[in-house]
Amino acid sequence: MQAMITIPEATETIINRSRYLSESMSKGIINISALARYIKPELEEMLKKKASYAAIVMALNRLSTQIKPHYVYNRIFKTKPDMIVRSNLAEITVSRSESLIDKYPTLLKLSNPNSKYFFTITEGVFDTTIIASQDLAGKIKKVLENEEVASEFSNLSSITIRLPKEAIETPGIFYFFLKSLAWEGINIIEIVSAYLEFTIVLPEKETNRAFSILQSLFDQDI
Repeated sequence: MQAMITIPEATETIINRSRYLSESMSKGIINISALARYIKPELEEMLKKKASYAAIVMALNRLSTQIKPHYVYNRIFKTKPDMIVRSNLAEITVSRSESLIDKYPTLLKLSNPNSKYFFTITEGVFDTTIIASQDLAGKIKKVLENEEVASEFSNLSSITIRLPKEAIETPGIFYFFLKSLAWEGINIIEIVSAYLEFTIVLPEKETNRAFSILQSLFDQDI
């Protein structure tokens, strides 16, 4: 017979599942009473019975003393990281195929290492995504002729963040940036990572707001 879950156990499950809630509780910036009301319906569904508001508040208060952030990011970022903005980008995603692999050398030649053009290829299990300067879009489409196009976007921009070496061994480093963009409703089209570079691709109209949000992360204690 399966053991019945308790109110503290259900509360911990709900909070730990949400990085937003657990982080807010660890910093003491969330209203426990309001949070108890918020999670009460889901908690009762997990318990398969009614739960008292007071018991939920008690469980949250106990949990708030136990939740601590595992990493403090200001130990990693001694100064503001370099952030490079590129505009006028396009993204083309095609289904993987044997013929596509043969076209990679031709695609790569479109962007000389010393060129002003932005160019990246990400090969997934089922699809391959190419993000490049809009000026190259026509040439890329010509190379990809007869390939199955899964999606295509234009009027994109990218924000590339230069990361310190310590970031490689720091869990949640991408979340540190993405959480703030998510809270502000910034739509991210693509994320590209290359060792110590973290690139966010987003609609051009969101660029200024996204850049300001990312910069603001370093205008205060992290």
